[in-house]
Formats: sequence, structure tokens, C-alpha cells
Amino acid sequence: QVQLKESGGGSVQAGGSLRLSCVASGSAYSSRCMGWFRQSPGKKREEVAMMYTGGGFTLLADSVKGRFAISSDNGKKTLYLQMNGLEAEDTALYYCASSDIVLPGPTCPRGIDDYDYWGQGAQVTVSS
Repeated sequence: QVQLKESGGGSVQAGGSLRLSCVASGSAYSSRCMGWFRQSPGKKREEVAMMYTGGGFTLLADSVKGRFAISSDNGKKTLYLQMNGLEAEDTALYYCASSDIVLPGPTCPRGIDDYDYWGQGAQVTVSS
């Protein structure tokens, strides 16, 4: 079992920055696929970024490339999402997730259904 808790959400103006944190507990952290997803009202949950915490794989959605970065502090069992250049379209509830799957490479699965554990979400609101 993995428990995840996000923090760091808030309200910012367009062009601003926020950093989300996700603290994991309850299971091994250093060799897992972890990711950030987001969901806006009326839209499907979508991938934002994911990484293998053992190193060697990160992936960012095209919509956030060049603006967002995913990272991990394995000693603190904490996943981060640094968000710069925020746009109104980034407004959403952001979820941290962990998968029991690690694909060859290693690489991480991209499907929402492949992620087994979820945090409660952190709201990010960007005003234009």
C-alpha cells in the first residue's frame, strides 16, 4: 500500500510559478513509477508528467514541456512538480499517483488506469 499526500497548490496570476509536492508513505519509493495528472471541470483526467524514481526516465506532456519539471527526493520520499510560466489553461486539480508497474527500460506506463494509488489532489488556479 502507498499513501500519497499533495501540497503546494494555490492561486497565481498568469506567468507565475508554483511547486507541488507529494509525500509518499507506506511502501518502497526509490524504484517506482510516479506521476502527476490533472483534471479540469468537465474534462477527463490527463497526464502531466511522470518519472521512474530509480532514475533514467522522465516524461512531460507536450502541453507543459519547457514550463514544468518533475523531480524526486528519494530520501524524503517526495515527488515534485515545478510549474513555471503558468497559463489559465493549467487551472485544474492536480493529482499525484504511483504505479505498481515498471516497464522495461525502465520506463513508466502512461495510462491513468495503470496507476494504483492516488492522492487527494491539490487545486491550482491561474488567473489571466
